[in-house]
Order: sequence, then C-alpha cells, then structure tokens
Amino acid sequence: MYLKRSNGPSPGTLSLTARLTVLSTLATTGVLLFAIAFQFLALVSDLEFEDNDFIIDKIRVIEAIIARYPDGRVHLEQEVQWEGNMREDSRYLVRIVDSRKRVIMETRGMDRIAPPAMFPAPARDTHAIGRGKKFTTPEGRVYLVNAAWTGGRQAPDSRQVQVALDVTEEEEMLEGYKQKMAFVFLAGLFLSAGLNVVVVRRGLRPLVQLTETAGRIDVTTLNERIDARVWPRELARFAAAFDAMLTRLETSFERLESSSANLAHEIRTPLNILRGEAEVALSRARSPEEYRRVIESSLEEYERLSRLIDNILFLARAEQRIEPVPLDAGHELGLLQDYYGTLAEEKGIAISCTGGGTISADPLLFQRAVGNLFSNAIRYTPAGGAITVSIDRAEDGGTLLTVADTGIGIAPGDLPRVFDRFYRSSEARTLNAQGTGLGLAIVRSIMELHRGSVIIDSAPERGTAVTLRFPPA
Repeated sequence: MYLKRSNGPSPGTLSLTARLTVLSTLATTGVLLFAIAFQFLALVSDLEFEDNDFIIDKIRVIEAIIARYPDGRVHLEQEVQWEGNMREDSRYLVRIVDSRKRVIMETRGMDRIAPPAMFPAPARDTHAIGRGKKFTTPEGRVYLVNAAWTGGRQAPDSRQVQVALDVTEEEEMLEGYKQKMAFVFLAGLFLSAGLNVVVVRRGLRPLVQLTETAGRIDVTTLNERIDARVWPRELARFAAAFDAMLTRLETSFERLESSSANLAHEIRTPLNILRGEAEVALSRARSPEEYRRVIESSLEEYERLSRLIDNILFLARAEQRIEPVPLDAGHELGLLQDYYGTLAEEKGIAISCTGGGTISADPLLFQRAVGNLFSNAIRYTPAGGAITVSIDRAEDGGTLLTVADTGIGIAPGDLPRVFDRFYRSSEARTLNAQGTGLGLAIVRSIMELHRGSVIIDSAPERGTAVTLRFPPA
C-alpha cells in the first residue's frame, strides 16, 4: 500500500482568488442588501407617518368645526362633501356618525367605497388616535382609514369621525421603488463580483510573482534569494523566512557535499588497508602467526569502520527528540572519570573534577558528549599532562561544564572549523591517524538537541578548554 503524491490541487478545491472573491462578494452583498432595505423601510415609514398625520389633522379639523358651529351644516358640508374631492394632491373621504351609529353626513359615494365595517375601532378621543389600517377596493384602489370620537366618547353631543385617505399612488410608487431597488441590488451584486475578481487578482499578483520566483529555485540555484524588500508587508515576512530556509538548505547541501567527499575518503582508507593486507597475505603461503597478525590488523580497521558508521548514523539522527531528566552532574562525571581513568593512567595524565549540581539532560547523550571531550583530551594531551573538569552555575540559572586539558592546543586558523564533520587539523592527524573528525561535531549536535551551546578556547602548546552550556531546567 502506498500513497500517491498529488502534483496539484485536488478536484473541487477553490483557488484563493475564487475564495476571496466569493467572500468579498458576500460581504458586499450583505452591505448592499442592508442599505437598500434600510432606505426602503425608511421611505415606507415616512410615507405612513405623513398619511397618518394627515388623517389625524383632518379629524381634529372636523372636531373644531363641530365645536365652533354645533348647529351649522354649511361649513361641515364644505369640508365633508367638497374639500376632499377637490384636492388633487390627496383625495380623502369623511363620514360623521352619532352615538347611535346613525350617519349624520358623509362624502358622496363613501358608503360604496369605504363602508363603516372597513374602519378600525374609533379612538376614545382625538388625542388617542393610533395608526390606521389599509384596505383595497374591488377596483384596486388602496385606502388608509382611521376613526375617532370628537369631544370624548361619553359626551352627549359626541360624534364619530371616519376618514379614508386614497394612497393608491403611494403604493404604486413603492412598488416601482421595489422593482428599481431589486434591479439596483442585482446590478450591484454582479458589478461587485466583477470588481472583486479584478481587485483580488491584482492584490494576489505579488503572491503569484513570489510563487513563480520560488518555483525557479532548484538544487543548482540555492544561492539565489527572493529578496524580502520588494514584497508587500504581509509577504515580506514569508519571503524572509523562505530566504532563511534557502540559506539553511544551501548550508546543508554544502555540508552534505563536503561530508560525502570526506566520508568517501575516510571509508576508502581502511578499505584500502584491508584490501592491501589481504592481497599481501594471499600473495604466497603464510604461517599461522602471520595470518593471525593480518586478522588482528583487520580487526582494528573493522573497529574503525564500525565507529565511523555509528557516528554517521548518530549525526543523521541529529533531529531526534530527546527527553531530558534531572541528572546529578557530579555523579555522572564520576562514572566517566572511572571509565576513562584507566586510559589516562596509561599515559600518565591526571584527571580532576570539581563542582557539582543538577542539570536537565538526556543521560546517554550527556555521557556521549562529555565522553567525547574526555577522549579528545586524553588523545591529544602528552604524558604528564592534566585534565580538569569543572561545573559552574551560569548567571541565567543554566549550567556550565568545562573540560580543560594541557594538550597540544589548536591553531587559530583551525578553530572556526573544528566543529565541521570529518575536519581534522594536521597536528591531530599526525598524533592520531585513526580518528574520524566527528567527535566535536557530535558534541555540538547533542548540545543543539538540548537547546544549549558549546564554546571552545584553545591555543597551541597551551591546551584546550571546551565549555558546554546547558540551559536552565
């Protein structure tokens, strides 16, 4: 079972341009719909307020006429029979009913157009008139009707005034507005979608250019950079991060190329030795003792190849996850001192350890890092020398572990490269031809895994001091 690599977007996946266009269009649609609905409802509310206010004014005018001319019908007939029909801007109908529901006076034809049953319950007086109601006649005319008692409902001479206002033209105007607003909404929707496509494509053009620029970079052009200064602010950080990634990749490829050449050289040397010894041993008959010496020499080369492979595999797993635990640094150093003490005694080298404390580290990796420093110090310190290991507390709460020797030291020109894989100075190759040049590279990898650091201070004929800095637990 295997997973098939996808070389492009999966079917049905919207592009970033399409997604931003849809989202922008939806947002614009919402704003446009809100604006149109608000304007339309505001227009309807204003017209209804004006119409209701007109009816209330007419009822109060008739109330005033009745109060001023209680026995006169001339003024009342002029308002009821002629005023409403003569006005072109607003046609209205009036009916006056007594307390026994008898019609005292009404506009001609009102009983056919707006019978009493179409009116709402009358207000108790002209100061308590509410909103009227609308109805449509069989002829298609629309009327707004309302009613109220004049002088109070309980008064003996109280009259009920019913007014019907023709609002057909207003309703037709509102219907026309609906159609126009619907057209504006649809036109705005399509116009917004088109403009959003143009705007989004123009806005995403730097991203397209960034993608094209990044696509032209391959393993042979890792030295090229996108240059974050030419991109918009939102893409500048991405471009800077991409350039940093290219720098890391370029460094890794250079290191890999250098390591491959060094690895080939380091493996070729023991293989050539093994092959030469085998060819010499097979060139003629040998005694058992001679074969034994060849096999013993071969075992040394096998051991060298085994260490080389082990170190290479460790470096290849340099990104492994670790689980630091609290360690007694003094106890761990005591174990390492006991282990390497025999080798030091054979060369007449004294080892001393001072200080102590608790550090947070992986036990096996801690022993490997410090063990490599012990091994290097013993290997490059002449007889009668000394190795001093000290543990101190850093200002930030971390731990400083220093391994100092009185060995041959390192030349200033070699110091910047001592942590490179397979790198060995000429003095180191002279003293120890069996080394691989991976010891300090492994130490640095271990400290990076612990989010710590390693510092080396050395001078020829003075010795070397390597300090491991472990961060606070």
